Amino acid sequence: MPDLTIDRVLETSLYVDDLEAAERFYGGTLGLELVSRQEGRHVFFRIGRSMLLLFEPRACAAPSSKLPPHGASGAGHVALAVSQSALPAWIERLEEAGVAIEQAVDWPSGDRSIYFRDPAGNSLELASPAMWGINGDSGSLPSP
Repeated sequence: MPDLTIDRVLETSLYVDDLEAAERFYGGTLGLELVSRQEGRHVFFRIGRSMLLLFEPRACAAPSSKLPPHGASGAGHVALAVSQSALPAWIERLEEAGVAIEQAVDWPSGDRSIYFRDPAGNSLELASPAMWGINGDSGSLPSP
């Protein structure tokens, strides 16, 4: 019998109206590794063992021979994992890049996360995986 355990989120998608601005922000400001770019359609970035896919929504709304149509309207949300000790340096980096910190939240776990927006208005969060009780690189939650 094959292992039917889902290991992690492999890819997450956000929708952006300006791919060039998104590429500058995610590649430059956040320092993510660009993996793929298709003019007028998408830019894809690697984040550790996962992918962040940024699509131009109109380009993905029509059915194609390869993929079903997909998309969303309005701002999406993605939380990106960082170490709690790196959070102050991230705040400084974002502020130096002119990115406003929308909110900082102190969680009951004792961890803190920050929220800010990408150029398309998507809500991004930097948070420690420990906030969710995720330990190590396995992505597994602790046993109850």
